[in-house]
Parts: sequence; C-alpha cells; structure tokens
Amino acid sequence: MKRVPRMLPVLVALAALSACAAESPSATVSQPASPAVSKAAATRAAGGTAVTAQAKPKLEIADITPMGEKTEKVGVGFPIIVTFDRDVKDKAAVEALLEVQADRPVEGAWRWVSKRKVIYRTKTYWKPHQKVLFTARLSQLPGNTAGKDVSRRFAVGTSNISVVNTRSHVMKVYRDGKIAKKIPISAGKGGFVRNGVDVYLTTSGVHLTMGKKAVETMTSSWMGVTDPKDPRYYKEEIPWAVRISDSGEYVHQSAGYYQYLGRSNQSHGCVRATPAGAKWFYGIAQRGDVVKITGTKRKLDWRNGWSYWQLNWTQWKQGSAL
Repeated sequence: MKRVPRMLPVLVALAALSACAAESPSATVSQPASPAVSKAAATRAAGGTAVTAQAKPKLEIADITPMGEKTEKVGVGFPIIVTFDRDVKDKAAVEALLEVQADRPVEGAWRWVSKRKVIYRTKTYWKPHQKVLFTARLSQLPGNTAGKDVSRRFAVGTSNISVVNTRSHVMKVYRDGKIAKKIPISAGKGGFVRNGVDVYLTTSGVHLTMGKKAVETMTSSWMGVTDPKDPRYYKEEIPWAVRISDSGEYVHQSAGYYQYLGRSNQSHGCVRATPAGAKWFYGIAQRGDVVKITGTKRKLDWRNGWSYWQLNWTQWKQGSAL
C-alpha cells in the first residue's frame, strides 16, 4: 500500500501517479529555524528626544531540515534542506554565506530546487557517528545587516543501508557496513497504468527514509475510489510504516498475504515485509537512511521525496549557483 502526503512541494504531477493514500498528513516533521530578530538603531532628534527605528531584514531562513542533534539522529544519506522566507534574488551571494562543517568531512555541494529552497548533498554518504554543523551568515549579505545568523548541529547515527531486490523478493539491511538482517518482502505487482506510468510498480533507485508512523491509515481515495461498496475500495490500518518517497512508497508490515513474502510481488507499489521484519526495520529507521531498490522498470525520479542520490555528482553540482 502507499500513502500520498497532502503537502507535496515539488511533486504535484508525480503525486497523481502514486498508488495508495493515507488520511493523515505527512509524517515528516522539520523544525523551523529561529526567526531573525531585527536590530534597533537609536538616533536622537533635535531637542534631545530619543527615536528608535527598527531595521527589517531582507532575507531570513524559514525552515531547516532535518532537526538538530538534541531531537533526532539522521542517516548517512541525509540532505540539508534550507527554505528561505522569500524568493532569493542573488543565489550565488546567499550560497556563499552557507557553510557546512563535519567532524569527518566529505565533499558536498548545494543545489537550488526553487527560488526559495536550496539543498546540500554530499558526493558520497556521510560518515556515521559524527556531528555536522550548518551555519548561515545572512547578516553578511549586502543590505541584510538586520538579518540573523543561524546555525544548527546535526547528529549522524548508524549507517543503515538497505538493498531491496524486487526479483529475489528480499531486503538486506546493512548496519555500519555489516549485514544485520535479511527480510522477505513483496514489492509492487504492476498492471495499473495511469498517464503512461505503471503506478503499481515500485520505483527502482536510491530512496531515503523521510519519516515513519507506528500505524498509517491507507485508503483507495488516491484513485478516486471512496465508496465502500466499490470492489476496489480499501481502508486499512498498516503497522510499522516507513516512508521512502513523496509518491506514497513505504516499507511496512504486510497486511496479511504473508504467503507472498519472499516469493512474488503483490503490493500496490510499497515494500511489504514480515511483521517481525517490519517492526525491526521501523525501530532502527532514521530519517536519511538509504533504501536502494532494484529490479523494476519504473525509475525513481530525483524530485520524488528526498531522492537526490538519483543524480550523479556532476549533475548535482550543476544546480549550484557558484
């Protein structure tokens, strides 16, 4: 089953091609950056009357994803997503004021995905078990001296890299480079084409985990089926759901149909797992963990969720203003 979040900033078209839906909004949560505080400039008018003028910043940060080190640990594939409070006119000048410092450095670059959003991705995965500091010195932007400098420190946790083979119907999970578990799975069965895309096929490519819920409500409303009397109608409470795309793909516990796990693909596009396997995977999942899926003809779009690793390094750097 799949879930389509209600807020899809860059995937309006892709969302229409998803294969399941949920009643609740997105499980991904980000912590907004502290709003910039205007600096007061005091002047004295004739007669000794004090007058205070408030300088307004021209650019501030509205949101930073992921959250800080005290709130969550992130996976080795995690991106830094920075959203500004208005359109950025001089992207190169702003990008030059964004700095990323890691305890165990790897090469990285920014890519602008909209007029207000820029994303940092590394050339190779982050090293696990370290801290990464992001700093934005917006007060140094010409004409923005009232802007507030912002920083956030991230905590990188265990390296969780899962490889899903939709042909052999198994998911292998590697933790810090060592295989930790093999889980029998069932992926998308295919056979339902919309706008030239088989939306029942799981997308092949490098996904990142984006959020999780212990129980997710999944329905058939994504394809316009809301009448309980319709034979295509469904509404199910699905345990241990870990979201891996914006178009509604999850790794989750199979709602029955255990006879297909490890044997054939029977889902609407998600990766179904055994109850024990799904619960274990849910327990270790961090946002930014890598889930690489192979074996299907449907390719994952790099704009679908946090699927930025679908671009090679040369392609990624082309999105930098510098």
